[in-house]
Amino acid sequence: MPLLRAVLASPFKRPHPDAQPPTTHLREVAHVKPPHLAAYERVCGFATGRGRDDLRTLPPTYPHVLAFPLAMRLMSARDFPLPLLGLVHTSIDITQHHAVHPTEALELDVHVAQLAPHRRGTEATLATEARTTDGTLRWESRSTFLARHKTSAGSGRPRDGATPAGPGTDWHLASDLGRRYASVSGDRNPIHLHPLTARPFGFPRAIAHGMWTAARCLAAHEPTRNADPESPLHVHVEFKAPVPLPSTVTYTARGPAFELRATATGRTHLTGSSAVLP
Repeated sequence: MPLLRAVLASPFKRPHPDAQPPTTHLREVAHVKPPHLAAYERVCGFATGRGRDDLRTLPPTYPHVLAFPLAMRLMSARDFPLPLLGLVHTSIDITQHHAVHPTEALELDVHVAQLAPHRRGTEATLATEARTTDGTLRWESRSTFLARHKTSAGSGRPRDGATPAGPGTDWHLASDLGRRYASVSGDRNPIHLHPLTARPFGFPRAIAHGMWTAARCLAAHEPTRNADPESPLHVHVEFKAPVPLPSTVTYTARGPAFELRATATGRTHLTGSSAVLP
């Protein structure tokens, strides 16, 4: 019901340059359900079912999925100043201070860290923290979401990201990918589900979830890092352009950097990096 109210209220919310971020912190304790984790790993291309649960580690993007219901509650609340409909996920930074195991309960905290002007509108930064029950910070992220509206400012956070060179790997993305990822992520935004539900938002076809593209790239990149999965890790991803479904994309990596491009046109969909912290 709160989500439905937020959707209905979206056309009446008007971003204001002086809007202040809400001070609300939403918190809950999350427990990993092995069948759900396995389904997520399969959809995103991570290795599944290797070793005992107490020896396995969560994919670095999985805590984002655990915290997604809190993020949706926060962004659908009355005091969130941006309209929920039309928000575009533009980037994510993940810092994994120590790998998380499926047997560990996580205390999640989600809040709006800041609102900032952007050359295309207003950008909100959502901060998520995951701690073990003894209070140790294990994982955190910063996600930016853009509400597009007219603005006279030419400012905005610059986009960066290295451009890997060399041969890539082609991935053929099926038309039902958005529905399959929605079933494990809980993100049932209509732009991802079907052409008929995407068209009212300006997309002739459904588009892939940004967090699926990030997770799929990380799943491909992890084996090349040749690092202990317990190592601290930093991930940075910029979502450059939507990935229509179905389509064929090319994944390329060099060192810590990776990218995803449209195979036919070379258009950049995503750039990112994944590196072990000292």
